[in-house]
Amino acid sequence: MTETETMTVREAIRAGLREEMNRDEDVFLMGEDVAEYGGVFEVTNGLLEEFDERRVRDTPISEAGFVGASVGAAASGSRPVVEIMFSDFMGVAMEQISNQMAKMRYMFGGKTDMPVTIRTTEGGGQGAASQHSGTPHTWIAHFPGLKAVAPGTAEAAKGLVKSAIRSDDPVFVFENKVMYEQEGQVPTDPEFTVPIGSASVEREGADVTVAATQRMVGESLAAAEDLAGDVDLEVIDLRSLYPLDTETIAESVRKTGRLVVADESPLSYGTHAEVMARIVESEFYSLDAPLQRVGVADTHIPFATELEEEVIPHAEDVIEAVRKVA
Repeated sequence: MTETETMTVREAIRAGLREEMNRDEDVFLMGEDVAEYGGVFEVTNGLLEEFDERRVRDTPISEAGFVGASVGAAASGSRPVVEIMFSDFMGVAMEQISNQMAKMRYMFGGKTDMPVTIRTTEGGGQGAASQHSGTPHTWIAHFPGLKAVAPGTAEAAKGLVKSAIRSDDPVFVFENKVMYEQEGQVPTDPEFTVPIGSASVEREGADVTVAATQRMVGESLAAAEDLAGDVDLEVIDLRSLYPLDTETIAESVRKTGRLVVADESPLSYGTHAEVMARIVESEFYSLDAPLQRVGVADTHIPFATELEEEVIPHAEDVIEAVRKVA
């Protein structure tokens, strides 16, 4: 039987980083305030003392600089884990990300590995305003050569961080910042990983499939409890955005005939649309109702608390979408 421990998402990610640094001396961390300060959300707290400044490095405030450095380090045999404090800041480094990191293995005929892990936070709910609350994970998932994961539980957070570090391809780990205090049972085995490209059925149900990411996994599970006895929801944590585990979603839809996609990102041209398109392509004749999506309206995240709460999705929005199809 697998031994587990109750951990917050923050503790689970830190445990995954620690285990991989102990496992492989080529793994090192870098980013703004990851060392002495312990990370702006305290995820890397204590790792400097454990592994010294050679392997836990503070960087200047230059995403273009340290992301570019990670590409060179990875091509030279290291396994850098880079923290971009807020995902909104990735635009500063898009030349390094989309034109170098994503293409180098392809352009060199697979002769150069690119084992870069990018950890970054996203999502609203903390009054951080527009420039610190975006959810651009679909943007990254769109680029060939990059992988993107977005865990919805503490277990998935640890397992995906470890798989990302072990990958020879660049992997972006999107951490919803309001989830850091969320607790769950997490395996303590240092060899535990979650495969990239594998979704997880977090709640079995018969009536409606809800495919969710990050914070919306918990919101969807809460919606399922509220609807229990009326509508039986099956809740799937997508965990991986690219590659996407289409088959797990399709298998569920073949059972329920209905699908709601819940993802805290803008509704147009995003994760919702990709999941829905794949299900329409493969499972059109299994569907008994139109597909529904729950997400952020096509707007930036407001600073005012009342407006922010109006924009970002919650369990009530999942329930409303389920009511339309059930």
